[in-house]
Amino acid sequence: MTATIAPQTTTTATQAKNQVTGMVVGASRIVISFLFGFHGLQGFGFFGGIDGQGGGVPFGSWPGWWGSVLELAGAVLLLIGLASRPAAILLSGVMAYAYFTVHAPMALLPLQNMGEPSAVYAWVFLLFAAIGPGRFAVDALIKRRR
Repeated sequence: MTATIAPQTTTTATQAKNQVTGMVVGASRIVISFLFGFHGLQGFGFFGGIDGQGGGVPFGSWPGWWGSVLELAGAVLLLIGLASRPAAILLSGVMAYAYFTVHAPMALLPLQNMGEPSAVYAWVFLLFAAIGPGRFAVDALIKRRR
């Protein structure tokens, strides 16, 4: 008995759905990483700084200054879509670390300990690590050239 495997065909509707999904994921990645970059810049005193008065984290201090460096570098990589998955994993870890070391000791729930942004960013970056950068990413250009 011989079994034949029919080639998988994609319909125009499926292709259109995949394109729209890729565009939405790409646009979301760009907007979220752009917004997240401001958090990294706050550690250096921009946009009101960490205290609302323009104060930055002392140079080289752990984890504040290094966290700001990782946030800003990761946000830029994710924004342009270069090494998107590793950058997203790194940022997810940075935000999980921030949540558990800064916010969780204050109270149990994110709404009580002001850690909701950290928790949301950690899960969103984990999502980008799992599903990829979507459209408009340098990673996609590199992949096409190969």
